[in-house]
Amino acid sequence: MNIKDVDLNLLRLFDAVYRMRGVSRAAEVLHMSQPAASQGLARLRVLLRDPLFVRAGGGVRPTPRADRLALAVQSALGTLDQALNESSIFDPQESRRTFRIHMSDIGEGRFLPEILVALRERAPGVRIETRPVAAADIADALDSGRIDFAFGFLPNIKETQSERLLNDRYVVLMREGHPYLQRRGSRVTLGDLHKLDFVAVRTHTNILRILQLLNLEDRLRLTTEHFVVLPAIVRATDLCVVMPRNIARNFAQGGGYAIIEPEFPLRDFVVSLHWSRRFESDPGNRWFRQLAVELFAEKP
Repeated sequence: MNIKDVDLNLLRLFDAVYRMRGVSRAAEVLHMSQPAASQGLARLRVLLRDPLFVRAGGGVRPTPRADRLALAVQSALGTLDQALNESSIFDPQESRRTFRIHMSDIGEGRFLPEILVALRERAPGVRIETRPVAAADIADALDSGRIDFAFGFLPNIKETQSERLLNDRYVVLMREGHPYLQRRGSRVTLGDLHKLDFVAVRTHTNILRILQLLNLEDRLRLTTEHFVVLPAIVRATDLCVVMPRNIARNFAQGGGYAIIEPEFPLRDFVVSLHWSRRFESDPGNRWFRQLAVELFAEKP
């Protein structure tokens, strides 16, 4: 098939059905009748030679083809909408724009609270949507408009514009009454780490790399999928976790945790904000960059 054969409204309908998981709900969102929505979906099914959606539990479930198509359609519609509504001025008080941001789960905990507080005061209609992207795909996602920004320690991403926000380092967090704390001397050595047991998150490759370099893989007792469970595990057990000092200090301030700072390799890192050169002059993009720098950039 050719793109000239597809009505843009059919793609808007596809996107609505995919997000709403129902033809009736999609029709309501698009202010059209259900028969018209059903007819439009039927046309798209013929064009794409795929059912796209099948009935399931009071709604519809996308086919594998629809899942593959959804992200591209959402990105294209978002980019087109942004281009059509672009102004030389971005008014944060009036804007209802959605900024799509790549962050790790640790990054969400570190940056989102302050961003949301600032938006409530300065840009009450602006929305944030986090979209984690594989590291190898971040530059392409920024260039395509699938995401607007990427926060984090991303040393392998070279094809973007970036702004240094803060310096951080990896430390070891453990519970306050950990037996190690009772017997350690004044200085923490790398050898001490081989007396500890660790928990790590599968997707945090930098931390896993540190444990590998220190030959601590046999001390890794638990690997989880999500960061959010780690504080509870550390507090309830003798397991320790390697994590950014900025985040570890937040836990330690609430009590129940202790921090040690061994001089292990790769412990120091820089957190930056990344964006695409394509959108650098966009007023909204520029406004959000200035906000992020104001909130998080360390003063020289």
